[in-house]
Amino acid sequence: MQTEQLRDFILSKIEDLKGRDIQVLDIRDKTDVTDFLVICSGNSKTHVRSIAKHVALEAKHAGEVALGMEGEDDGEWVLVDFGPVVAHVMQDSTRDFYQLEKLWG
Repeated sequence: MQTEQLRDFILSKIEDLKGRDIQVLDIRDKTDVTDFLVICSGNSKTHVRSIAKHVALEAKHAGEVALGMEGEDDGEWVLVDFGPVVAHVMQDSTRDFYQLEKLWG
């Protein structure tokens, strides 16, 4: 998949499980590590884990395997790394604390 297609695919999979407050940050001009950050909120640890697992599993079925997934045990913040697109699924309190949108915006 092209980077933009992957981004849109991840967005649709987050929407499948009712991820909230979805933000997409284009950070191509800020770092060489990744192109887009997709950030969303989940209602609970279980919801955060479910969204992240759904994104990773559906991407795998579409031929895009995640390079890694971190934070699944805790469920406060789960990061799913696809290389050019990194998804951050967070609980509201964790998202408010780290404020990735301000950091990268």
